[in-house]
Amino acid sequence: MHSVDREVLETASRWLSQGRGVQLYTVVTTWGSSPRPPGAMLAIRDDGRLVGSVSGGCIEDDLIDRLRRDGPPNPHPELVEYGVSADEAHRFGLPCGGTMRLVRETLSSASALPGLIEAMCNGRAMRRVLDMATGSVTLTPLAEHLDGDACMFDGERLVTSHGPTWRLLLIGAGQLTQYVANIALTLDYAVTVCDPREEYREGWQMPGVTLVRTMPDDTVIGMRPDARMAVVALTHDPKLDDLALMEALMSPAFYVGAIGSRVNNDKRRERLRLFGVTEAALSRLRGPVGLHLGGRTPPEIAVSIVAELTARRHRLPVMSLMDVQAGKALAG
Repeated sequence: MHSVDREVLETASRWLSQGRGVQLYTVVTTWGSSPRPPGAMLAIRDDGRLVGSVSGGCIEDDLIDRLRRDGPPNPHPELVEYGVSADEAHRFGLPCGGTMRLVRETLSSASALPGLIEAMCNGRAMRRVLDMATGSVTLTPLAEHLDGDACMFDGERLVTSHGPTWRLLLIGAGQLTQYVANIALTLDYAVTVCDPREEYREGWQMPGVTLVRTMPDDTVIGMRPDARMAVVALTHDPKLDDLALMEALMSPAFYVGAIGSRVNNDKRRERLRLFGVTEAALSRLRGPVGLHLGGRTPPEIAVSIVAELTARRHRLPVMSLMDVQAGKALAG
């Protein structure tokens, strides 16, 4: 699986290669409770077929109607606005007085989609700049996993970031790891799986995921975690997990977690204390990992892990009763 952005761009590129006309719409500004955030994309083929989303469906329907009614639009990029009045807001499912602005561009061979898609497939983040006056496109590599807006628009240029700008290191190549990695890929994580055990690596096949055989603590050190990286230990093996967690807890990683029961996580914390890990660092360790959603199967547990990752990534407080440890205690 891969991200929503990549699905839109790959489909649009395929349509272009088939000789079809394609319009790409990108959300650039929203006010109120808009359904999709800035940077969301929608591609519409000349026959009305679409991929992606910019709203709950009403705006998509109107864009398709415009295309069928008016034919191919001006080839130069333009700004499209919805929801200025209360009537329009109601019609398009926006809150009263809400506004959504989109940039429309007619895709062509000059849109640089192949180069952008190739970079995304190879795990490289890219910045795409569209000149509103000329329609020309330039691509710039993002050499580091930098923070910043995924979409910037000043009326003259539309700047969008694509590809994995977040990183996730999963320790252990077991079944649960496959489900977590699969979901994380759709959320634009560059996923690395570390497992020095040959029996677990054998047969591992997941496009888009980097598999390494180095020791986990060496892997953490080598990846130099920053505030856009998460580390999750999924092996239950102290020989693999503990030293890696120790290194991760001493880094700026925005999330460090480990699977296991409350008892096993308490024992893990005691072992880490013996290594000299401070109480302040231990307070950052999430364990049991994930939110308590009541699931027991590997896919359900994977959803709970990625759910907490998402909340932490967006700097949202996670209610204590939703944590695995507190939730299990509440359930008895």
